[in-house]
Amino acid sequence: MKHRPDLFYQRTDRRAALALVGLAAVCTALVVWLGGSRGGGAPAVVTDTVYASVPGGGPGGHADMYVGPVEERRTELFAFDPNTADSTALLRLGLRPWQVRAIYRYRARGGVYRRPDDFARLYGLTAGEFRRLRPYITISPDFMPAATLVADSALGRDTLRYPVKLKAGESIVLNTADTAELRRVPGIGAYFARAIVRYGERLGGYVSTAQLDEIDGFPKEAKPYFTISDPHQRRMNLNTLPMSSLRRHPYISFYQAKAIVDYRRQHGRLQSLDDLRLCRDFTPEAIRRLEPYVEF
Repeated sequence: MKHRPDLFYQRTDRRAALALVGLAAVCTALVVWLGGSRGGGAPAVVTDTVYASVPGGGPGGHADMYVGPVEERRTELFAFDPNTADSTALLRLGLRPWQVRAIYRYRARGGVYRRPDDFARLYGLTAGEFRRLRPYITISPDFMPAATLVADSALGRDTLRYPVKLKAGESIVLNTADTAELRRVPGIGAYFARAIVRYGERLGGYVSTAQLDEIDGFPKEAKPYFTISDPHQRRMNLNTLPMSSLRRHPYISFYQAKAIVDYRRQHGRLQSLDDLRLCRDFTPEAIRRLEPYVEF
């Protein structure tokens, strides 16, 4: 039987082939071993430090790649202000990196934690974690609502904003008092002080404290604190003023102003208010009230 030389390898060729087969076996074993390590589940302890080193790590991110086991961080408990605490302090408290980033974004948008309970709104914070951190949350007074400062300062009396009121038996002159002095009268605030001044200007001056009752809603208990001293009324000339000016006075209505103008056109100058007594719009009471404020 003859041997066919093309069916056999030389000794050197056989050695090379065996080396290649061995190398292929080693590579196959490595691939299988590494593949099993990746698919065999998460490492024993993977903390947020692993996620922090992987772009997009954390809940909702892509952190499939195995980085390697990382030693679990020991958490601490200490007083902190969530409005000013830095990332190092927040991580030491046991918060995860993506929660720290959420706090930073909230503060960057102008968000403020005004009460410790506001911190419970942090995304991903569990009830147990909040109960653990709640006793250590301290909010600086700079971040408290400004209304608390107003409430505290109200305890101290501001004599400019809250003038000292008059005592029983004291009084002020009605026609010369300004709004600041009028506010010293019990029952008179800024609103009625302005109303008293405006109505006095429209009248031309007060001739009686009873005229204060003509102001809508005026507190009657305030009247005893006013006096009329040497009144000097501003008078209006019924023979020269146009109808529009006559109507501005509180004691002259539209029809009364029209009657005055009609009388002047038909009869000439008025000599006194008696000339108007025949006009039905001028009752005896209307003439009596108007008398201190007119001239001819």
